[in-house]
Amino acid sequence: MLFDTLAIVGVGLLGGSVGLAAKARGLSRHVVGIGRTPANLNRAKELGILDSFTTNLAEGVSSADIIVVCSPVDLIAAHVLEAAKAAKPGALLTDVGSTKGNIVRDVEAKLPPGVDFVGAHPLAGSEKQGAEFARVDLFDGRMCVLTPTANTKPAAKERATLFWQTIGSQVRTLSPEEHDLALATTSHLPHYIAALLARQLPEAWRPFAATGFRDTTRIAAGDPHLWTAIASENTLAISHALDVFAGQLETLREAVLNQNTAELGRLLTEAKRVRDALGS
Repeated sequence: MLFDTLAIVGVGLLGGSVGLAAKARGLSRHVVGIGRTPANLNRAKELGILDSFTTNLAEGVSSADIIVVCSPVDLIAAHVLEAAKAAKPGALLTDVGSTKGNIVRDVEAKLPPGVDFVGAHPLAGSEKQGAEFARVDLFDGRMCVLTPTANTKPAAKERATLFWQTIGSQVRTLSPEEHDLALATTSHLPHYIAALLARQLPEAWRPFAATGFRDTTRIAAGDPHLWTAIASENTLAISHALDVFAGQLETLREAVLNQNTAELGRLLTEAKRVRDALGS
């Protein structure tokens, strides 16, 4: 076993899936969950995700060899630092936050000696919430981006890489800033666009919202608090992505208004080429 004890802070979809994958792959002997609600934690234990749980963060991480913080992005840095203060020497901390710049910056400025932190973002999940939606195969074949800096010890990066690979992920490395720029376009922007599409639908037209509308707006069912926090944590990159998209939207509007079929065909052909290249 790579880590005798794994502590998971926040046992929802991602945290629950980390626990299931770690147990299934023999990554850790003991998995402890930390959260605010005993009933939810007990449910996670009943589902086989956890071996034990507590609502006391310091108590929960005290014997852990690796601590994975799965809190909302606006709470991750504070939870990492709180856990680091109570962790044993040599413990490794990582996270699942979909923004990285602010988190890494805040943690590295205050991280106590004797423990290591490597920022991570597994590109997995769904609009579903809660441990009951956790899946043992959630990370299989999915990319996990690590965001080490010049301050990250090579050994800590290697341990974090091994952890995420062992639970099924394909690991890539970006700087925190590169990560935030990329994810603003590939993850954050699509959510806000889907939200606006869903918001635009009049109640009287809901019966006519078939497969295309439902597929396009599926992610709009995500937790509003989570996506409000993401916007606050990645403001500049998301604003840039919105500016670029607004320019494309204006180009499309003009092509439609002017019945410019050549321009419209060019836009749609390029879009199809990019989407086809992504695969299923």
